[in-house]
Amino acid sequence: MSHDPLSSTPPPLPTGAARDPGDAWVEGPNGQRYWGRFGAAGLLAWHPEAGILLQHRAVWSHHGGTWGLPGGARKQGESAVDAAVREAGEEAGVPADAVEPLFESLFDLGFWSYTTVAVRVVRFFAPIVADAESVALRWVAISDVDALPLHPGFAASWPALRAQLPER
Repeated sequence: MSHDPLSSTPPPLPTGAARDPGDAWVEGPNGQRYWGRFGAAGLLAWHPEAGILLQHRAVWSHHGGTWGLPGGARKQGESAVDAAVREAGEEAGVPADAVEPLFESLFDLGFWSYTTVAVRVVRFFAPIVADAESVALRWVAISDVDALPLHPGFAASWPALRAQLPER
């Protein structure tokens, strides 16, 4: 069953499928909501020639219509690296054996956290829109990232993340 990523409603769960316990909202003391009961993680896939892999988020998703990193909620007991690689595989077809770690960047609110896992792409791949969470996936030159409408969390962290990426 396919779902239109431009729809304003999320896709239904497949028949008989149960949602993972980590797939839930966490509410902060100020009422703001964050996705991922056990935190969340995203994959910043960097290729020296192609740039970084960005996901155009489905309209129905949190901050839909913006560009950000493939990623999502962590499962209970799952490391941030494992979660980021798993989510990027599910959402963008990122092969786990095509990337190697560069660094991690943690945004920790105490009650919720998001980890950006930066990786070097050691074997180029064409990303695949593999689920309804993406409108599109694209390799974007580092110099062009700021021209896109970015997910607010990614926009806030991008300058520091960019500064940590290798020159080549």
